Amino acid sequence: MPVETDPDHHLVLVTGPSGAGRTTAIRVLEDMGYEGIDNIPLSLVPRLIDGAPLVRPVALGLDVRNRDFNATALIELIDSLTRDPRVLLEVLYLDCSPGVLIRRFSETRRRHPLAPAETPAEGVEREIDLLAPIRVRADHLIDTTELTQHDLKAEVAARFDTGTAGRLSVSVQSFSYKRGVPRGVDMIFDCRFLANPHWLAELRNLDGRAPEVDAFVSADPRFAEFFQKLQDLLLFLLPAHVAEGKAHLAIGFGCTGGQHRSVMVAERVGSALAQAGWPVS
Repeated sequence: MPVETDPDHHLVLVTGPSGAGRTTAIRVLEDMGYEGIDNIPLSLVPRLIDGAPLVRPVALGLDVRNRDFNATALIELIDSLTRDPRVLLEVLYLDCSPGVLIRRFSETRRRHPLAPAETPAEGVEREIDLLAPIRVRADHLIDTTELTQHDLKAEVAARFDTGTAGRLSVSVQSFSYKRGVPRGVDMIFDCRFLANPHWLAELRNLDGRAPEVDAFVSADPRFAEFFQKLQDLLLFLLPAHVAEGKAHLAIGFGCTGGQHRSVMVAERVGSALAQAGWPVS
C-alpha cells in the first residue's frame, strides 16, 4: 500500500479460520527474515510501534484463540495502524472452504476453539461468520482449499519475500521410500547407496542429526564426492530457478526408513545452502 514517508515498522497481520494454514504462513515468513509473534493479545500490538523502529518486519498471528480477540477490535486495530504514518501494514487472510476445514479437524481429531464441546462443523461455521468483516479488509487473500503445504509456502514467499535472497525460498526434507515419495517435491535425491547406520545396534535408534550417525555416513568413501557434486549442482540450479521466476523450491532426500542417511544429508544440505545465503526451511 502506498505511504508518504518511509515507515518505521513493517507489520504483517496473519489471520483466518483455524486450520486454514496460518501457522504455516507464519513459519514461512520467519524463514524469510520476519520476526514471528503468534497469538499476541490485540491490546499489546500498539506497544510494538511505540518504541524504536523495528529492525526487521514482524509477522503477527491473530485468531480466535487470542485472549481478547473480537472482530470489531481487530478492525479498529487495522484502521488505526493503517492511518499511522510510522507503520506499513499488510493483512494476510488465509481462507479455506468449510468442507476442507471440517475434514482437517476430523483428521487431526482436534477440537475447534469455538466449539470445544460440539462438532467441528459448528465451530467452523461460527468462525467463518465471525471473521467475515476481517476477510474483506485483507490486502492479501490466499485460499488454501486446493493448496498443498508446499504450494502455500510458495504463495506466501512470492507475496512477502523481502528480496534478500533473490525471491526464492528453499525447503529441504527427508523421507522414507517405504512410505512413498512425498507430494510437492521439485527435486528428489536417493541416498540409499550410502552406508546404512541401521545395521549397527548402537546407531539404530538414533537419527541423522546425531553426531555418531553423521560421522558414520560421512565415512562412506563415496560420501565426500557425492556431497560436493550435490552442493555444486544445487548452487548452480538455484539462481537458474530465480531467473525463471520461481518462488519456492522443495528438495527431498530419501532413504529406506527416512531416519538416518536422508536426514543426515538433508541437514548437511540445509546448512550449506543457508551458509550460501539462501532462506532454508
